[in-house]
Amino acid sequence: MIEVNKLTKIYKLSKNEMVRRKTKKNTKCAASDITFTAKPGEIYGLLGPNGAGKTTTLRCIATLLTPTEGDVKVCGFDTVTQGKEVRESICFLTNEIKLDPFFTPRYLFDFFGHLHGLSEEQIVSRRNELFTYFGIDAFEDKKIEELSTGMKQKAAIAVSLVQDPKVVVFDEPTSGLDVITAKSVTDFLGKLKEEGKTIIISTHIMSEAEKLCDKIGIIIDGKLVIEGKIQEILEKTGANDLEDAFFVLYRDNHKEEE
Repeated sequence: MIEVNKLTKIYKLSKNEMVRRKTKKNTKCAASDITFTAKPGEIYGLLGPNGAGKTTTLRCIATLLTPTEGDVKVCGFDTVTQGKEVRESICFLTNEIKLDPFFTPRYLFDFFGHLHGLSEEQIVSRRNELFTYFGIDAFEDKKIEELSTGMKQKAAIAVSLVQDPKVVVFDEPTSGLDVITAKSVTDFLGKLKEEGKTIIISTHIMSEAEKLCDKIGIIIDGKLVIEGKIQEILEKTGANDLEDAFFVLYRDNHKEEE
């Protein structure tokens, strides 16, 4: 389970960043008072435009960032005071984290398996399972730099799941992928859900979220503006689909600023 309670993350801006952002403020609030819960056997989707605060929120969950205020718990462990226990329970994948191009999928999988304390037998069994599912086995001894974009993403997913974590956090898992590769990824997320994993993904692809997610949280300008099951969100916004609901919320929240 993931429990996010009044999460706020504020960054200090350098002078160069202030100039680039055309602002006189020396701070930026990337996430403000965000609260939600993702449960086992559930796919929770964080939606929002680029720069809305989705990735910041996920990084706080993954212990890569420390909240300025509020707290986050993963499987009952606090991400700040019990970071080691959280990292043992979680996998975090983002397009910004790339596999080393000079190593092979097999080498990297085994390396991270040993890092997580898995036995040789466990690593081989897990590698066979994941590499077969994603069709990586025929490419397991090729360098990462020699693989297609889709195969690199599937290899990254397999490596991130080496220790069979209870909690799966994927930031834009299908971004830039072709339709076939994207479907293999979303199908696998469904499989993990059936296994009782707690899954949270961020995406800006509304149709993908509608098919995958049990609950949705929409973040706009660092704030969680709505949360609930898709049907609940449609009823609250009077929209016909999630994309229309998002634009209604985006318009209404920017009207408030004006």
